[in-house]
Amino acid sequence: MYPLDRRAVGLYEKALPAEWSWDRRLSSMADAGYDYAEISIDETDERLARLEWSQGERAALRRAIADSGVPVMTLCLSGQRRFPLGSKDPGTRARAFEIVAKSIALSVDTGVRIIQVPGYDVYFEPSDAETMARYHEGLCRVAEWAAQAGVMLALENVDVPSSASLVTTMATVRHVNSPWFQVYPDMANVAACGYDPVAELPLCKDHIVAVHVKDSQPKIIRGIPFRAGIVPLEAVFCSLASIDYRGPLTVEMWAHMDPTGKPFEAVVAARRLVDELLHVGIEN
Repeated sequence: MYPLDRRAVGLYEKALPAEWSWDRRLSSMADAGYDYAEISIDETDERLARLEWSQGERAALRRAIADSGVPVMTLCLSGQRRFPLGSKDPGTRARAFEIVAKSIALSVDTGVRIIQVPGYDVYFEPSDAETMARYHEGLCRVAEWAAQAGVMLALENVDVPSSASLVTTMATVRHVNSPWFQVYPDMANVAACGYDPVAELPLCKDHIVAVHVKDSQPKIIRGIPFRAGIVPLEAVFCSLASIDYRGPLTVEMWAHMDPTGKPFEAVVAARRLVDELLHVGIEN
């Protein structure tokens, strides 16, 4: 049963080996103490193909969820780096809108509640005022789709100037101005871009629907083990406690980047760490 009496902690699917089945992945998350999973729709053709899953394939995921007791509650839509809403190419933009629409449909079919949208107006082409205008227009459009489906879209701060800080990320959230479009801050991305997550997280108060938990180094936002980076983890959790944040916490890790070669043991250790950090936040 999904926990309603304590803080829910989830795990990004890439923290476990890509070749594992959903049955094994979700049951392993349950064994490690996680409450939900985050599914990835990234830039690869393999994961984008999930948007074309048949009703039978979607039902198989629902059965794995039922058998494990671990829901897939969030969806990481990083495929928008390859197909951004702000692109100057009409074909790329059309594909971007199609990906968002199909992600919303997949979410409805599988029980996903939050789609994390990365804050890239463009990624593989130059950003300018026109790409930002198209991006903002596109976000307003897809926020309407999300509202109609009852699925939350949430903007993640990433490693580009338009969303490197939570100040700029929140400016986009306010521009869209929809209760179905909020913010999914990543504490490590804030730090990697040279900003202070302790000071910035309170700026998102009342708009945070989930938080990514990971570590980072300057300009390196993936693959840094906990305690090997620059994120002041205890202070960040105290900051979240100070704004009375009680929503989901998603641990973001990558199995293929795990230096120990033992990704399951690493996610177990990460789960224990989050419990320790939550107690620090409560006590302070």
